[in-house]
Amino acid sequence: MIDIETEVCVCNSLSVKDIAKCIKKNNFTTLQELLENDICPMGDKCESCHHEGYHNDGINLPMVLSMVEKKLI
Repeated sequence: MIDIETEVCVCNSLSVKDIAKCIKKNNFTTLQELLENDICPMGDKCESCHHEGYHNDGINLPMVLSMVEKKLI
């Protein structure tokens, strides 16, 4: 299991926990909804959180979205 304090969107200083909270609060179900939202912007600057993760560790926005869907976080 990953540490929920791990920063995923470094450009916006958002951790796994922050992103999961935003997803749950706003009922986002797709990556597109997540990327286009204005409530808690993320993935709009360097965009490394879309694919490989900022640290090339695979911890990215699609993974967090999937974990929320599966109720793992």
